[in-house]
Amino acid sequence: MQHIPALWHNPETHLARHLPDHPILYFSPRVLHQTAERFLSGFPGLVTYAVKANPHQAVLSNLVAAGVSAFDVASPGEMAAVRAASPTAVMHYNNPVRSEAEIQAGIDYAVSSWSVDELDELDKLADVPRSCEIAVRFALPVSGAAYDFGSKFGATPEKAVELLKQVEEMGWTPSLCFHPGTQCEDPHAWVKYIREAGQICKDAGVRIARLNVGGGFAANRDGVAPDLEQFFYAIADAVEESFGSDLPALICEPGRAMVSEAFTLAARIKGIRQEGEVVFLNDGIYGGLVDIRDMGLPGRVYVVAGDGIHRSAAAKPRVVFGPTCDSLDRLPDGLPLAQDTQVGDYVLFPGLGAYSSAMSTQFNGYGLSDVATVIELGGSGPDAR
Repeated sequence: MQHIPALWHNPETHLARHLPDHPILYFSPRVLHQTAERFLSGFPGLVTYAVKANPHQAVLSNLVAAGVSAFDVASPGEMAAVRAASPTAVMHYNNPVRSEAEIQAGIDYAVSSWSVDELDELDKLADVPRSCEIAVRFALPVSGAAYDFGSKFGATPEKAVELLKQVEEMGWTPSLCFHPGTQCEDPHAWVKYIREAGQICKDAGVRIARLNVGGGFAANRDGVAPDLEQFFYAIADAVEESFGSDLPALICEPGRAMVSEAFTLAARIKGIRQEGEVVFLNDGIYGGLVDIRDMGLPGRVYVVAGDGIHRSAAAKPRVVFGPTCDSLDRLPDGLPLAQDTQVGDYVLFPGLGAYSSAMSTQFNGYGLSDVATVIELGGSGPDAR
């Protein structure tokens, strides 16, 4: 008989019932569907999900059910995960450095779009069917993101011109792609990239089939939902300005912004020291809180007692350590927690669907592996199941 996991009303209900002593991610399919619909109805082109943000099968299958039909993959493992969720999903392989075995896996999985940023990498794709698209990935010194992806991948505009010519001469469908960097909060970053894409096409004398504007769309970190539509409008206007009547089709590949808000992470307080100044959790930077180490403290965090009721005292900043024996297992200082916080309480971190379970390790025997499904996220008490 098929096992159907329990569906809980909210995280507080589950915590009060089970008092788990391990960190848990609470997943709301409803929220994920709402976010997917926002991209599908608002972005003026094809929406592909960046699997790296969260490859959990529940995420992939729910995105397929929501209407997402294309996925950005970076490895054969991600290809297999996508294929398990959908036998007909379209896959774009935009990690531009690949081994021979990885290239063959992409061919075997019928990847339809590939990217390159060096001539040597283009030569390695000789066996890729000429029916496929190859997008030249370029990079610019653009600010506005939490950190820059262009420091690792991306040709200069001058090299992109030559690569684009080569792609067309070798018989593939030529396209361009870029990535403005993660958690990018400035629409002008896309505008600058799109204008440069138009110039690259002019200099190369090549008409591209599609322009992939990447991911990087910001997720909610401070309690204020980002105005994604503002970015969609800026992208559409910039493409029309840069390409005129010869418009390429558009692609985006959201990861963080797609999945982040659909999950809340709950970690339990193991100990409190130094008159409440220092808190120890059962999760940390080697687990589901790794992204906080890189992105900084979130603007939303709640403390919930064992009965599911939120602690309501004024918050004060704390030093927070994870559970491992490594002293580096420490969040950026100043995490605000309610003053009446006690050992055994739970700290809830909303918006941790991206790069939490995907990057969690099992160092010291700790880690994030449990996912519970809920209807709502961010409830205020132990409502009925």
